[in-house]
Amino acid sequence: MVGTPEKALLRAELLAARSLLSGEDARAAAAVLTASAMALPELTRARTVAAYVSVGREPGTRALLDALRERGVRVLLPVLLPDNDLDWAVYEGPGGLAKAGRGLLEPAGPRLGPAAVLQAQAVLLPGLAVDARGMRLGRGGGSYDRVLARIARAGADPALVVLLYAHEVLERVPEEPHDHPVHAVVTPDVTLRFRVSGGGYGD
Repeated sequence: MVGTPEKALLRAELLAARSLLSGEDARAAAAVLTASAMALPELTRARTVAAYVSVGREPGTRALLDALRERGVRVLLPVLLPDNDLDWAVYEGPGGLAKAGRGLLEPAGPRLGPAAVLQAQAVLLPGLAVDARGMRLGRGGGSYDRVLARIARAGADPALVVLLYAHEVLERVPEEPHDHPVHAVVTPDVTLRFRVSGGGYGD
């Protein structure tokens, strides 16, 4: 894990709160999140979306992945590399997912390389919180820090979107120089957008 002690403490608090959610609550939230996310202009305009398979009590993405695919969107899912960087492969449906380390599910298809994320017009980022400025708190593994740095170096401009529970939108989260703000956060209660310099979808 990377980050400051302040981040570590906040992560622990947020993960503890997620662990208290019932399966029914998580499923109900996932259904609302899917409907709200599918209505986002950031996703309706996208031909390729980089996303992830939710696990445990993460805000659910599985129905969203299928809905995007049914719409004809090319969905890229991450494959964790030994150095914690992310490779990518196309999502071919639930039957194309395989169990991987750390309790993750990964696409079993051909690997496209870490740079494949640059093809996406929207990137769904996992997170534990987003604040009023659009700063995101991740789990601390550093994988998505590398992804966001790669996007910035390439001058790409995808919409960066995070799915969260309502209580995970905070006034402020700790940040470090390498942290990147996102363009939007979707919760079961509300969708918020942030003004992000260099982001084509920030409004």
